[in-house]
Amino acid sequence: MAGLGSPCGARFTMHPIRRILLADDDLSIRAGVADLLSSLGLEVIQAGDGLEALDIVRATTIHVALLDLQMPRCHGIEALPLIHAERAGLPVLVYSGALTDATAAMAIEFGAFAALKKPVQPDFLRSEVLRALNHSPYLN
Repeated sequence: MAGLGSPCGARFTMHPIRRILLADDDLSIRAGVADLLSSLGLEVIQAGDGLEALDIVRATTIHVALLDLQMPRCHGIEALPLIHAERAGLPVLVYSGALTDATAAMAIEFGAFAALKKPVQPDFLRSEVLRALNHSPYLN
């Protein structure tokens, strides 16, 4: 985007806000992942379960989502099609410490962009989130 001039003659560039929804019921994991993703310049919107994540998707422009598969009230695998019903094409990554080949395949079948096994190496998580952002139809 081109820089904009100010009355003082200074120039600055507007950067679009890029938001990621992070849903994980484990507060300590969520805090660590939020810090990691914030370092990418992302605004991290946090949820403690799939229902809260769905409410956030309905109320806020989200560009990518990262969902834990095992959460109370509404698992990530249950929230995935509900989120896609609200925001078709939204790249949603899922992650879990209990990820198996079968649950990964089910998540991909339900429309997950990627399925990751916890603990996810920080560099790999960053690269997967950036890859998902590059596929987001909600960025201008």
